[in-house]
Amino acid sequence: MLRCMPGVALVPALLVSWSSAAFIISYVIAVLAGHVEPLVPYISDTGTKPPESGIFGFMINISALLGAVTMYIRYLLIEKQNESSHFVRSSCNMFSLCIGLMGCTGMGIVATFQELAVPSVHDIGALVAFGSGVVYITLQSIISYKSCPRWNTYFVCHIRMTISVISCIAFIPMIVFASKISMTKIDWTPGEK
Repeated sequence: MLRCMPGVALVPALLVSWSSAAFIISYVIAVLAGHVEPLVPYISDTGTKPPESGIFGFMINISALLGAVTMYIRYLLIEKQNESSHFVRSSCNMFSLCIGLMGCTGMGIVATFQELAVPSVHDIGALVAFGSGVVYITLQSIISYKSCPRWNTYFVCHIRMTISVISCIAFIPMIVFASKISMTKIDWTPGEK
């Protein structure tokens, strides 16, 4: 099966390149149009107003699709490796895939429902995307450790787990601070809380 999958390593590379381009292009357009301040705006703020909202939505939906394809390839790879080593239950691998696909669905929701147009749906999509992403990364890190040393090096496992821990740590303040914001607004004037 692995011989039947030449070139699949291009998919994650395309995912990273396309997603980066989506954020950068929508940011540049939003800043040039004067829709956001150049200093560290929320990602969603850079995709709220036309014309960047259309580009942001389109490109993030493609990113969600590429993410789903990448996760499915990873699922197939683990299934194939597991046939000879039996290092993880197939149900654990399937659960990880389902969590990952939930995250991709959340990304699609974020891309489709703009922050100011339908804030509650947008926020739920972001919560699903980021929350599922953290769980997916953690599960994949655990699976990587279980497949050592035959299918992974401990160095790769440590890198994956470091990314997982950083993601978990970053997720907590995101939830705390997002819950404290009662109103979604991009343009603030001096004197407003």
